[in-house]
Amino acid sequence: MNIFVIGGAKSGKSMFAQRLAKKMAYEEGRSLYYVATMIPYDDEDRARIVRHRKEREGWGFETIEWGRDIENLVYMKDFDRDGVFLIDSVTALVGNEIFDENWNLIEGAGAKAAAGLLRFAEGTGNTVFVSDFLHGDTYEGSGKYDFSTEEYMKSLAYAGRQLADVCDKVYRLNAGIPEEWK
Repeated sequence: MNIFVIGGAKSGKSMFAQRLAKKMAYEEGRSLYYVATMIPYDDEDRARIVRHRKEREGWGFETIEWGRDIENLVYMKDFDRDGVFLIDSVTALVGNEIFDENWNLIEGAGAKAAAGLLRFAEGTGNTVFVSDFLHGDTYEGSGKYDFSTEEYMKSLAYAGRQLADVCDKVYRLNAGIPEEWK
């Protein structure tokens, strides 16, 4: 079963997704993988990664660091393809895909990122995807931003809509409270 979990910052979406993934793996006797998509750029990012790894200790996740070309993970990494995967987060993955190392926008990369996520969902069938909340073509409550930021938000919203369509369930988290949308 593929599940899409969305929510705002500090909404509890990651913890909820971790619980879902762990329950799926336990009930079905499957391996459990945490696909960490954040690519660290500074000491603050590296500290955040260390903190997140520590928070997951004892949960049974095997962590896979994979920040780009998510569809290739199923072909390039040695793991149980029938396992349960948690991708945290779609938000970071889309950003990694659409900007180069100098933060220049890569044309067409948003659609490529969405297509890769869909191929991953189809190739595994047991994935929990985590993303920031999307509303229309932008983030909820967002104002006007520069062109690159607007394109990023449109790409993330597009990927979110695509995932919502193919996932069996969609949850929105608000203050730790899940609301099942699908």
